[in-house]
Amino acid sequence: MHQEKAPAADAFATAIADEIPRLRRFARVLTRSGDAADDLVQETLLRAIAARDQFEAGTNLRAWLFTILRHARAAAARRAARSPIMPSDTLPESPVSGGQEERQAMRDVANAFRRLAHIHREALWLVVVEGLDYAEAARILNVPPGTLRSRLSRAREALRESIGAPPTPGGSEDED
Repeated sequence: MHQEKAPAADAFATAIADEIPRLRRFARVLTRSGDAADDLVQETLLRAIAARDQFEAGTNLRAWLFTILRHARAAAARRAARSPIMPSDTLPESPVSGGQEERQAMRDVANAFRRLAHIHREALWLVVVEGLDYAEAARILNVPPGTLRSRLSRAREALRESIGAPPTPGGSEDED
């Protein structure tokens, strides 16, 4: 019996390990701190391993892990709100190759992204950076797909406005 479970456990562990870079990126978006993001990913991995029996084979592991990560972040935020220690709100510069103009443009986009409302940052990150479809991202954020589309539209428009880019002609780009 142990021999049958061992390959499945190894496959599960490998699948989780493959998602760590995506978890770290999303955690950095949520926490704005490398160390806090690493702690959040570690907490997510611990919770995922402990809840391994709750994962349904054949479903989206990434969405499951992102949901765990968001719940762990919410729990950490509640703990931090009760803590007398103030967290650091600094985010190191994003590494960008290229010249001075490209770096400044990337800083402008990164600063605009940081100024977005938390709900808009999450939605934009999951769909644009992580490449999740709208249904998966909506499920992770626990909102209806229409709400997700609205958040994406507002986030994109706020980014454009913040960096001085012209609005998209014809309205919404979120229509499929």
